[in-house]
Amino acid sequence: MEPKTYKMMLGDKELIVETGRLAKLASGSCTVRYGDTVILATAVMSKRARDGVNFLPLMVNYQEKMYASGKIKGSRFIKRETRPSDDKVLMARVADRTYRPLFPKGFHRDIQVMLTTLSYDIENEHDMVATIAGSIALSLSDAPFEGPTATVRVGLIEGKLMLHPTHQQRETSDLDLIVSATTGNVVMIEAGANEVTEDVMYEAIMMGKKSANEVAIFIKGIQDEIGKEKFVFEAPESNQEIIDYVNSNYADKVMDALATKTQKLERYGYFQELGAEVKEHFTDKVTEEELGQVQSAVDKLVKTTVRKNILENDKRIGGRKMDEIRPVSVEAGLLPRTHGSAVFNRGETQGLTICTLGSPGDAQLIDGIEGEEKKHYFHHYNFPPFSVGETSGRLFTGNREIGHGALAEKALMPVLPSKEDFPYTIRTVTEILASNGSSSMAATCGSSLALMDAGVPLKAAVGGIARGLMTDHDNPSNYKILTDLQDEEDFGGDMDFKVTGTRKGITCIQMDIKLKSLNDNIFSEALAAAKVGRISILDSMDAIISKPAEMSEFAPRLLSMMVNPEKIRFIIGPGGEMINKIIAETGVESIDIEDDGSVVITSLNGESAAKAKTWVEQITADPEVGKLYENAKVTKVLEFGAICEFMPGKEGMIHVSEIADEFVKDVNSIISEGQIVNVKLLAVDERQGRFKLSMKGIPQPKQD
Repeated sequence: MEPKTYKMMLGDKELIVETGRLAKLASGSCTVRYGDTVILATAVMSKRARDGVNFLPLMVNYQEKMYASGKIKGSRFIKRETRPSDDKVLMARVADRTYRPLFPKGFHRDIQVMLTTLSYDIENEHDMVATIAGSIALSLSDAPFEGPTATVRVGLIEGKLMLHPTHQQRETSDLDLIVSATTGNVVMIEAGANEVTEDVMYEAIMMGKKSANEVAIFIKGIQDEIGKEKFVFEAPESNQEIIDYVNSNYADKVMDALATKTQKLERYGYFQELGAEVKEHFTDKVTEEELGQVQSAVDKLVKTTVRKNILENDKRIGGRKMDEIRPVSVEAGLLPRTHGSAVFNRGETQGLTICTLGSPGDAQLIDGIEGEEKKHYFHHYNFPPFSVGETSGRLFTGNREIGHGALAEKALMPVLPSKEDFPYTIRTVTEILASNGSSSMAATCGSSLALMDAGVPLKAAVGGIARGLMTDHDNPSNYKILTDLQDEEDFGGDMDFKVTGTRKGITCIQMDIKLKSLNDNIFSEALAAAKVGRISILDSMDAIISKPAEMSEFAPRLLSMMVNPEKIRFIIGPGGEMINKIIAETGVESIDIEDDGSVVITSLNGESAAKAKTWVEQITADPEVGKLYENAKVTKVLEFGAICEFMPGKEGMIHVSEIADEFVKDVNSIISEGQIVNVKLLAVDERQGRFKLSMKGIPQPKQD
C-alpha cells in the first residue's frame, strides 16, 4: 500500500492520519498525529480460534515509550519499559470497552490491538489519540469490527463545557469525560467529576457524542477508500433439537427458580443440575461436540426468561421491582488495629475496606511520559476467587482489579481534603468477600465509610449504584432500566451504568454496553434514576457514620512547619547525616521536606514529634546577637580559646578573653572537649559566616 494522508479539523488543530508507511505486515495499521502527539496503532486477527475459547479474546495493549517525551526511565536499575503502569492499563481498558461491543456475537478469534506512543508534546493528550488510532487500525483490517468508533474528551472549565481540553486545562477542569461513539450512537462513557449535576453531565455526553460522530464519519471515509475486505463471520450452527427440548421442558422450572431461589449459588447449582439432566437425555443421541452445547442452551433460556420477565411482567429475580435496591447494611470501625475500616453489604455483595494513613513520604511516585507525579491517595481493589464460590490459580492483580480500584479511587478524589489541610498519604484497600453484582460500587461506598472511620475530613460522603438495561432486541424502543444489578441481570443485560457521587452531584461514571449503540434518552433516564438510588444508599451510610470520627490512636501524627528553603540543606546535612540523627535520637517515624520549605514530621508519639520540631527550628533559626544559648557543646579546645556548637550545625569561637571574668592563662584548665556550657552570641561576621561567643558573666551548668 502506498502511503496516504488524511486530515480533518478537530477543535483548533488538525487530526492527521497516515497509512501505508509503518507496520505494513499488520492486518491494519496507521499513525495518528494531533499537535506533536503521535500514536502508532496496529491490529492483527489470528487465523483461527483457539480450542476451548468461548469468549472474544480481544487484547488491547497500550505501550508507553519514554522516548516519546524525551525521557529516560527514572528507575535506578531498570531503564527499559516494562509492564504498563496502572494508568496506562486504564487507558487500554477505555479502548477495549470501546471496541468490544462491535464484534459479532460468538466470534472467538484472537484480536490484538497495540497502541504505541511515539511522540508526546505534553499538551495534547495521547489517550484519546490512541483510542481513535486503534479504531482506524481495526477498521482498515480484515477483522469483523462493526465500527468505526471515535473517542473524545469533554471538560468543564469555569462553568463552560469544552471539547478536547489540553493537559494543562484538565488540571483546572471540574469534569473529565471520555465519550466513545460510532457514526450514530454512544458505546462507552468514562468520567471523573467534581460533584457535577445530572443535567450538566447529560449535556456534556451529548456534546461528546456529536464530536465523536464527526470523527467516526471521517474514519469511515478512510475505511471505504482503502480498508481491507472484512472477514465474513458465520456463527456455528447449534443443534436445534437440543434448544427446542430445553425450551419446551425446562421453561417453567427456570421461571420458578428465578422467582424462588434467592441465593446466587443455589440458583447456579440448580441450573447446572438442569444441564446435567439434559445431557443425560441426549447421551448417545448427539455427537460429543453437540453435547457440549447443552449447558449453553440452558444458560440462554435463563437469560431469555430474565429478559422476558422484566420487559413483559416488570418482574426481576426474586420478584424485585425495577428501582428496588437489595437490602443494605453497613458497619464501621470493626477492626481494632487498623486506622479505619468498614463493611458494606448490599444483597449478597460484601466489601471490606481498610484505610491506612501514612506520612507524605509514603506517596506513590509515578514515572511516565508526562513526567514524575506523586499520588497521595490511592485505592486498591482485590477480588479473590472465594468471593464467587470458586477456586482459581490466578491470585494476583489483573486488569479488572486495576480498573475497579481506579473507579472507586476516582469517585472519592473530589471530596478528599487538600494536601495543605491534611498532609497524610492515604491508602484504602477493598477486599471483596462476596460478589453478586456491582462490587465496584461496594468498594466506593466502603472507601467513603472507612475514610470517615479513619478521621479523614471528607467534604461529603460518596455513594454509588449501578444501573442496568433490558431491551427488546426486535423493538429497541421497548426497554426497562434497572437499579442495582445482580448476576443474570448483569451477564444477560445490555448495559452496566455505574454512577457515584455525593448528595450534591456526580463524582464518577463508568458505562459499558453489549449492544451496538444506545438511544440518547436512556442516558438522561439512567442518570436521574441513579441519583435516586445514590441518595438511598447515602441515607443508609449516614445512619452509621455521617462525619469523620476521631483519629485512631494507632495512626501516626503529623506535625507540619515551614522553614526557609535555603536552610533545607542544614536539616538534611552531609549525606543525610543530620536528618537521620534527628530521626534516630527523637524516635520519630520520618521527616519529609518539600522544596518550598514545608516540613512534615511523622510520629506515633507527640512528645517525639515536638522534640524533632524543636531541633529543626534550632537548625533553621537565625542566630541572634545578644541571645543566651544554653547547653552548647565544646567541640574543640585551642590555645587561644575554644570552638563551641551553640546551635545545631552552627559553631562559634569563644576567645580566651571571653571564657571567664578573670585572666585565663591555660584554656584547658577551664574548658575540655565535650563540655556543656552556656554562651551568649556577641557578634556575627556575615561575610565570613563566623560567630563570636562569650561565657563571661553567665552562670554555667554544673559539671559531672
